[in-house]
Amino acid sequence: MMNRIENAQIVLADEIISGSMLVEQGRIADLTEAVRTSSVTGTDDWQGDYLLPGMVELHTDNLEKHLMPRPKVVWPTLPAILAHDAQIAASGITTVLDAISVGDIDSDSLRNDSLESCTQGLRMAADSGILRADHFLHMRLELAEEGLLDMFAPYLHDERLKLVSLMDHTPGQRQWTDLTHYRVYVSGKRGWSEEKVDSMLERLLLRQVAYAASNRRAIVASCRELDVPVPLATHDDTTVEHVAEGVDDGVTISEFPTTVAAARAAREQGLGIIMGAPNMVRGGSHSGNVSAAELARLDLLDVLSSDYVPASLLHAAFLLQNESFSLPKAVATVTRNPARMIGLDDRGEIAVGLRADYMRVRLVSGIPVVMGVWKAGNRIA
Repeated sequence: MMNRIENAQIVLADEIISGSMLVEQGRIADLTEAVRTSSVTGTDDWQGDYLLPGMVELHTDNLEKHLMPRPKVVWPTLPAILAHDAQIAASGITTVLDAISVGDIDSDSLRNDSLESCTQGLRMAADSGILRADHFLHMRLELAEEGLLDMFAPYLHDERLKLVSLMDHTPGQRQWTDLTHYRVYVSGKRGWSEEKVDSMLERLLLRQVAYAASNRRAIVASCRELDVPVPLATHDDTTVEHVAEGVDDGVTISEFPTTVAAARAAREQGLGIIMGAPNMVRGGSHSGNVSAAELARLDLLDVLSSDYVPASLLHAAFLLQNESFSLPKAVATVTRNPARMIGLDDRGEIAVGLRADYMRVRLVSGIPVVMGVWKAGNRIA
């Protein structure tokens, strides 16, 4: 199958050209810098719209919102997966790492009960050919979970596993250094009373002391023994010491550092730095931590992640231009950079020979709007 796109603003790795792109057999076959009009069958005139690579998402827990659309309302797994996948594709994301939590700090959470059904449902949907985007696994390991090692064991050798993050959401440190923000968050999102928050804080601190350190050592050792190493990420680094601990463990990615000091330490140690796209769009962190915009201004940001809002990814990338990022550099934070972080070298860039994952984007009142999405040359949204 062949398709030629003409009159597009093509965002390449280091520049933007006005021209055309030829797609053959699911790959980018040719790029030409020229504006022209053609009557050849199979030619698509984009009338000056942007042609961007399909986005690569490393961390989204968007699936959880479809599994529990309202508190205590549990949705069937396969329909939830398909709704999530459709939203991902419509947002311009052609490759996604579904961030599946292994363990949780909330005993009433859906996460532990849905772990097996989610991973099995994603496999079945992929094998059936009914998913639009490419789906891989990002296993988010809550280190203070008592049964973490047994819960994670079935996924250690899963060929879909592309990223493992080491998390500790125990309140009082990392993301929740300020307990005032934590209390507002859980009382608003989960409806907890002050008494329940107090009792949970006590229980969670005891659980952290009992399990977090030993679980971390065991997980790191297991991942190091893999024939094909899986990238490790730390989560919510707050101090220089947090970053140093990650480096000692062989971590290569710092996910959502909460302070400038932690981000600077990550850069000095050569770690890739991921920040949240919702943080960028909102102009700040919902937890009261450092803003993505501030880290961008300091050139301490490599990748954006949509986290809990898939549509935020493209919007945030364009907003990076307000922080002195060129458009190619901004687009790389949601395409080439995340792809290379997890070893996917066949996508994430508009270049001859790479897989034809791309999207059509039009600016409307300054907001980037996805007009169409293609994966391996086939339209998926």
